[in-house]
Amino acid sequence: MSKKNPLESFKNFLWLTWDHLNLPNPTPVQYDIAEYLQYGPRRAVIEAFRGVGKSYITSAFACHQLLLNPEMKILVVSASKVRADDFSTFTQRLIHDMPLLQHLIPRDGQRQSKISFDVAPATPSHSPSVKSVGITGQLAGSRADLIIADDIEIPNNSATQVMRDKLSESVKEFDAILKPDGRVIYLGTPQTEMSLYEELPNRGYATRIWTARYPEEALRERLGERLAPKLREGEGKVMEPTDPLRFDDDDLIERELSYGRSGFSLQFMLDTSLSDLNKYPLKLSDLIVAEIDNEKAPERVIKSRDEAVDVPNLGLRGDKLWMAENIGDWLEYSGSVMAIDPSGRGKDETSYCIIKMLNGFLWVADIGGIQEGGYEESTLEKLAYLAKTHKVNEVIVEANFGDGMFNRLFEPYLTNIYPVTLTEVKHHTQKEKRIIDTLEPVMNQHKLVISRDALIKDWDSVSAYPPEKAPQYTLMYQLTRMTNARGAVRHDDRVDVLAIGVNYWVEQMASDAIEIMQNRREELLDMELEKFVNGVLGNKGKSYNTWV
Repeated sequence: MSKKNPLESFKNFLWLTWDHLNLPNPTPVQYDIAEYLQYGPRRAVIEAFRGVGKSYITSAFACHQLLLNPEMKILVVSASKVRADDFSTFTQRLIHDMPLLQHLIPRDGQRQSKISFDVAPATPSHSPSVKSVGITGQLAGSRADLIIADDIEIPNNSATQVMRDKLSESVKEFDAILKPDGRVIYLGTPQTEMSLYEELPNRGYATRIWTARYPEEALRERLGERLAPKLREGEGKVMEPTDPLRFDDDDLIERELSYGRSGFSLQFMLDTSLSDLNKYPLKLSDLIVAEIDNEKAPERVIKSRDEAVDVPNLGLRGDKLWMAENIGDWLEYSGSVMAIDPSGRGKDETSYCIIKMLNGFLWVADIGGIQEGGYEESTLEKLAYLAKTHKVNEVIVEANFGDGMFNRLFEPYLTNIYPVTLTEVKHHTQKEKRIIDTLEPVMNQHKLVISRDALIKDWDSVSAYPPEKAPQYTLMYQLTRMTNARGAVRHDDRVDVLAIGVNYWVEQMASDAIEIMQNRREELLDMELEKFVNGVLGNKGKSYNTWV
């Protein structure tokens, strides 16, 4: 009976590599990562705290795979070419320096550069044994048995939805590169809940997470089965270091003070919730959901304790919608306005929003997008009938590149169906910042009430889009993913038109407040003048107001 070669175990090989590098013995967490690398699924995502050495471990794993099978082809991909080259250079150095691996040193006539090299026993092939490339580099034409995506997502390529979409499309090329029965291994730290790493499970990847401390219950629930099993077993060790041989409690406390709470939570606890909290200011929980009447509304509303469970929730993790609790008598609205953001042919949607106002509360009665095109007869007719249904007092249209063309085409439909004032507005500030500056104060004060039916219709209206893109067209998605960065979301039509309608009422209320203050000052002045006249002439039955 043949004896098993101890070097077939990557954990044994990792010990030899660390010994060669004069490093302390691998820690239990490093051994756990090593075991997952060797025996984990064909498509895996490894998320581990900063400093655990996941890139070093995986470089050693690449050497181990070449030791076991010199015919293996390995492709290393990173966010930058420099990062990928560093990975392959370290791998090459291990082959040259470790006696155990020196038989793999390339021979004369084989590729020997740090970005593309062969190992000596490999037979001639178009593909090198190890190749490094940046994610924006030339991926096409490569072939690989093992693809290592090392820190492929960084803030510079994932800050906006457009960037995230581009990165998401780029990594799809891996499937064209990968040989049958090959493996893809991602190493990285998610930057937000919308990280590529959060999307990969939907593409058949399994995620394993190692945090620097045993997580508290709330984080354990968020991470769920993705948390490494050895860490799930540590229920009695909450907030104790998971790898004390590498980072003890004092060290982690110092790093938390240095990184700050949000930074430490992201980099060491793999928790994106605080990062998302600071980055995305518009929350569904600041809205109030209600059954909205077309004619009247209660004098005042507050958030109830009843969650709007039957409304599709497309917010970030933990963000919820809450129903309204009505207070006071029902009164007629003070006014109603319709905002429109027209589109050209084939460009986005023509979006609209109808907002009514009563006692400082703004009631979003309807919001949506029309896909037929901004200048189509069916679009213009539908908008006019919506204005009639909701008895709007004014229609506001955002100026676009048509130089007033939409208004000239729309006016005849309003004249025939529902004559109403039509006003054009122009904006000269950055769109994303304008949207947040307009909506955040109103939402924070819980003054924005939105129709339950409108939210359900908002989701139903995107059913014609491809399933993977449909959410991006909804109001809830656009609202909760909006940041101050340019191009924060790929589609922003519905949240933009909501901001236009809200801004109308904010300006109106500010104007009304100034007028009220002026009237009040005039009343006080009249009272003082009357007191003065009465004091000088005596009260003879006449007041100051009777003289003027």
